[in-house]
Amino acid sequence: MKILAIETSCDEAAASVVANGEEILSNIVATQVEFHKKYGGIVPEIASRKHIEVINPIIAEALEKANIGFKDLDAVAVTYGPGLVGSLIVGLCAAKAIAYSLSIPLIGINHLEAHIYANFLNSKSQVPNFPFICLLVSGGHTMLILVKDHGEYEVIGRTRDDAAGEAFDKVARFLKLGYPGGPIIDKLAKEGNPDAIKFTRPMLARRSSKSGGGLEQGYDFSFSGIKTAVINYVTRDAGCTTKDIVASFQQAVVDVLVTKAIRAAKEYKCKTIALGGGVAANSRLREELKERGQKQGQEVVIPPHSLCTDNAAMVGCAAYYKLRNNQTSNFDLQAVASLKL
Repeated sequence: MKILAIETSCDEAAASVVANGEEILSNIVATQVEFHKKYGGIVPEIASRKHIEVINPIIAEALEKANIGFKDLDAVAVTYGPGLVGSLIVGLCAAKAIAYSLSIPLIGINHLEAHIYANFLNSKSQVPNFPFICLLVSGGHTMLILVKDHGEYEVIGRTRDDAAGEAFDKVARFLKLGYPGGPIIDKLAKEGNPDAIKFTRPMLARRSSKSGGGLEQGYDFSFSGIKTAVINYVTRDAGCTTKDIVASFQQAVVDVLVTKAIRAAKEYKCKTIALGGGVAANSRLREELKERGQKQGQEVVIPPHSLCTDNAAMVGCAAYYKLRNNQTSNFDLQAVASLKL
């Protein structure tokens, strides 16, 4: 079963052909980083206009690399949200046109769900077993998800303010390091001391249902405070180098993410933790989650870097399992800016 998948939720336009939900026949990504870099962030109008320019060429390239034609397709999958509406519309229009003209199913995919399925494109020996905890970390979202089965999710924690990736970008912008902030900080932090500054690790409390309503550590996230702590530290000129500042900031974020993921796996009796989202490419997060998770006897599944950032292969994988259960979309499918899992 060959599915053409299209992803245009933000500033990357991507097209992929996935066979049987596991084999990537092609995975083409057109990035726009250079166009947005001078603004220090993504400009929605520029993103959507660039998508219009590249959407047909990347679809053609994906089919060519997969060595197939339109008539060999069994379905078309597309991200319909959450994301930038103007960007999403470009991908949706392309997907609808192809599916309608070929009389094949259209499958709308939640972008957050697609990031979970990046883990199912690993080798078969590394595919997570249900139930598992997925730590989804990106520029717009930070979530802990209990994945019970295909299509069955329970969000047990989410960000209350800045997402982790957003905090990375804002700290990098404040320190005038450039955009996107995540990869820049990851690289620079390797030369710094992660223990140089003891930034607070916000764990956020919740009411316990087991101890008479007392407080316990919760699973929601908040990274605006860490970002503000960095700004305050630099403003009062506390003396550390930029390398030490970003290394300490990154370590604080990673500690929060890893600690909550491991605790969630224990509480929900999951033997596996999976990682997803653009920040999943962060080397410190990958290393610490694997090391600390394995010490606790938990299997840790991490997608390759190419499947952490936005791509269409993960969309095609998610679509395969929906199509297998006859879950398809109508042609009145609309782009949705804010969409829950």
